Amino acid sequence: MLPSWLIPVDGSQASLRAVYHVVQEVLGDTTALEVVLVNVQPPLPSDVTRFVSSAVVHDYHREKGEAALADARAKLEAAGVAYSHHILVGEPAPTIVDFARENGCMLIVMGARGLGTVAGVLLGSVTQRVVHLTDLPVVVVK
Repeated sequence: MLPSWLIPVDGSQASLRAVYHVVQEVLGDTTALEVVLVNVQPPLPSDVTRFVSSAVVHDYHREKGEAALADARAKLEAAGVAYSHHILVGEPAPTIVDFARENGCMLIVMGARGLGTVAGVLLGSVTQRVVHLTDLPVVVVK
């Protein structure tokens, strides 16, 4: 089994900077590595899912996830970096941490939006929560 690096991607410029960082690291390294992209979609409220079939909800999450992953996938493909991608549903930080643990990832690479400490505390930060919840190394790319 190859060592794997997990990159949570939400379609933002911050997450694309994390992908770019990994591309630079992978291209300069001769060891084999598995890059894993993950997008976490928030669950829809029960007020919505009560009236919509589970197939429609699944398709909605898949479409939103694919859109969020598109630029990151293109960047990795253009660089010739092999990767896998996954779309998950749940609260972002714990879902990312659980996925990393369950799939034997050795590193999480995340983009920071650069909101600063005050904004991060007030708005909540997925990156900060991941760092707090995991025992894996986390590289935060600004």
